[in-house]
Amino acid sequence: MAHTVTVKVPARPLARADVEFVVKKNDGVLSSLKISQGAVNWLAKGTTYSCKMSWAKFDKVMRENATRTERRNA
Repeated sequence: MAHTVTVKVPARPLARADVEFVVKKNDGVLSSLKISQGAVNWLAKGTTYSCKMSWAKFDKVMRENATRTERRNA
């Protein structure tokens, strides 16, 4: 089954607030992903802490480990 992803966009300037994506699978929450100016945070279901990664580290991990896809036209 495909994942269901929803986004919560704060009612204030994005520069000062995180954007949160809630990821669901089979009608239950799998995790949430919070994106801010300084980092990416992954909060898995059943945990009380998030996994935080800087944008520089995220860029490195994605370049080294992610599956490549075709580029979109600008």
